[in-house]
Amino acid sequence: MSRNELVAKIEALNEWEAVIEEAKAEAEAIRDSIELDTEELTAGKYIVRWTSVLSNRFDTTSFKKVYGDLYKAFTKQSASRRFTISA
Repeated sequence: MSRNELVAKIEALNEWEAVIEEAKAEAEAIRDSIELDTEELTAGKYIVRWTSVLSNRFDTTSFKKVYGDLYKAFTKQSASRRFTISA
């Protein structure tokens, strides 16, 4: 692949990523505009629900501060590849 082809592909990728971000923002705005007074509403063939969800997450930062050695003992290293483009 020539440098010109690579530049063209990077620019096309940047354009598509911008379109994706714009579409995500638009979808989020539409989602936010669908407000319900109740948790569930039937609208035609659709059932719209706004539900509260509780989750428990492990606070690794606090655990690392208090039990640093134990944290290190149960931490394992992993390798991966990251794709980045910078201008």
